[in-house]
Amino acid sequence: MKKKEDKETRYYIDLDLRTRKILNWDYGQRNKLVQKLENPAHQRVFITKGQYNKLEQRNQEFKNKAANQKTSGCDK
Repeated sequence: MKKKEDKETRYYIDLDLRTRKILNWDYGQRNKLVQKLENPAHQRVFITKGQYNKLEQRNQEFKNKAANQKTSGCDK
């Protein structure tokens, strides 16, 4: 089921500041989102819908490319 997207929707990336890695990215309704994460080394960064869509698009392209390499027997 697709989540609700409207003017109250906020898009974000969760980062681990120690490892400098992305933990997750997602979106949700502004009034239901946590701004401070439990782990002090984790930081939530809010992004625009356009940035979120670009990230999702690139992620899907990467997954498709990896799946195609796997099915064709090529490991690069």
